[in-house]
Amino acid sequence: MTGFLGIDHPLIAFRDLTQAVERYSALGFQLTPIGKHPWGTSTVLAMFDRCALELMGVYDESLIDEKPIGDFRFGRTVRDQLAEREGITLLALYSNNAEGDAAAVQARGVTCQGSVEFGRDVVLPDGRKDRTKTTLKILQSSDLPRLSNFACQQHRPELIYVPGWLEHPNKAFGISRVTILAERSDHGRVRQRLAGLYDEDALFESADGFGARTGNGDFIVVDRKAASERYGNIPAAFSTSEPCYVGIDVRVPDVATVMPFIEAANMKYRRGEGSVLLTDAGYFGNVFLSFVSSKRMNG
Repeated sequence: MTGFLGIDHPLIAFRDLTQAVERYSALGFQLTPIGKHPWGTSTVLAMFDRCALELMGVYDESLIDEKPIGDFRFGRTVRDQLAEREGITLLALYSNNAEGDAAAVQARGVTCQGSVEFGRDVVLPDGRKDRTKTTLKILQSSDLPRLSNFACQQHRPELIYVPGWLEHPNKAFGISRVTILAERSDHGRVRQRLAGLYDEDALFESADGFGARTGNGDFIVVDRKAASERYGNIPAAFSTSEPCYVGIDVRVPDVATVMPFIEAANMKYRRGEGSVLLTDAGYFGNVFLSFVSSKRMNG
């Protein structure tokens, strides 16, 4: 069971969503049909149990200011960041109690702009049509815009975590870590952000930076030097970038389950002990994707 504000789903924005679907499908992910948000963004998901990868595009710019929350516009945020470059624009945090979780982080100094209540039409694997019901608590950071979040509560989880969508040919079943790229001069601000979300007790030091433990997976913060050592060449798109999400580690029972897809698609990779890193971040929307061997946890 996912605990307090676990990593739910990074929103990876693409200028060509059809191409993104082709590339992620070639990796062995089973993707949901394209859905549409009321604020003009389109969505495709690689669903896991209580988390996901979300591939997102913009289908109608005339809707990007729909459902405003104070100064926050979900569609405009995605559109504007996508105009700068592809990549993770926002990161959703899993919640069973959006109101309570928002109150907890506000007590630690994190700003909540307010709520978004919405639904989107879905077509289930058996052909049935239905509509989701979701509450978002917007946790936008004006100081660290590319590290903004929202708490995401699904009121009809049976329409999200559908068994037929949870089985992937590559056997992926979750997210273990998201990497944040931030120069040393920005580490103080990022630390304050993560402590506000998770409390100081959740923070930990690492060999090349620091991180935070969440209810589902960890955030790890590295500077450009450490990121280069970890990933190799950093895309030019990040040359003048503010702190941002740059890498996602996906859980698989064994990296051998994903290797046939990587090799069949002739993707560039680097193999490690119990892991495989796809080194061409630009190909996957300015995201370094890694697959790590992990055991499934019960409950």
